[in-house]
Amino acid sequence: MISGKTLLIAHVGYPTESFKAPLIYNPWFESRGIDAVVVPMGCMAEDYPAFLRALFRLTNVRGALVTMPHKVTTVDLVDEITPTVEIAGSCNAVLRRADGTLLGDMFDGTGFVRGLAHKGFEVRGARCLVAGAGGVGSAIAASLAAAGAGAIALHDLRDATAEALAGRLRKHYPSLDVRLAGNDPAGYDLVVNGTPLGMEAGDPLPFDVARLDARTFVGEVVMKHEITPLLAAARARGCRYQVGTDMLFEMIPAYLEFFGFGTATPDELRAVSRVSY
Repeated sequence: MISGKTLLIAHVGYPTESFKAPLIYNPWFESRGIDAVVVPMGCMAEDYPAFLRALFRLTNVRGALVTMPHKVTTVDLVDEITPTVEIAGSCNAVLRRADGTLLGDMFDGTGFVRGLAHKGFEVRGARCLVAGAGGVGSAIAASLAAAGAGAIALHDLRDATAEALAGRLRKHYPSLDVRLAGNDPAGYDLVVNGTPLGMEAGDPLPFDVARLDARTFVGEVVMKHEITPLLAAARARGCRYQVGTDMLFEMIPAYLEFFGFGTATPDELRAVSRVSY
């Protein structure tokens, strides 16, 4: 039963969204005795702007977790955005502040970079290749820049998309070495698959794995399979790697901090989670 005091975090996506986030957040809230709950809310794209405005008229809503296809639309529906949102061009978290204004942030890249740190990879000064300049690739590039990456190379089949992302990165990080590149992973400290390649059997690999050096760290965003063909190939070459679901469990502590609910470790979240991958 949701009481009048319970703080709601809306998890807003398409009506067909699987809404797995409540199965992670809510068990953690229960285990810590926190009077809060994440509530799944399906919304069609055409209804979303009006819905979001109405949602924040509720007196017990702390914020919203935003999933596809609403992340881009949300950017123009909040009062203030972070540099990460501006670079990524999308927003997946909305906080109602004490004065009633809405702050938008993006945590896909934050989760990815936190995962790297927990695995001992040092982003500061690293030479990075990000394949895919769409939503998740842009968010990861923004967070790598914020963490002090030495250089970021961007690859996307759509040259204009990669160039636009490069421009946004240069605006906020003028001293950062940002360039467009092919998808050859040779010579980088970190290579990231920010594309959906690997979700379906028979997908081509985003990189030529034969060009991977064993010292290169390989990051994946695909969550459908824990060990994607890319990660299997990277592992066979002796590379360290990060699976897609690590990004999810690493970003949730950042969400908790953003919404003012303290923090948690990924291991603590996994211990109570009701999600299986």
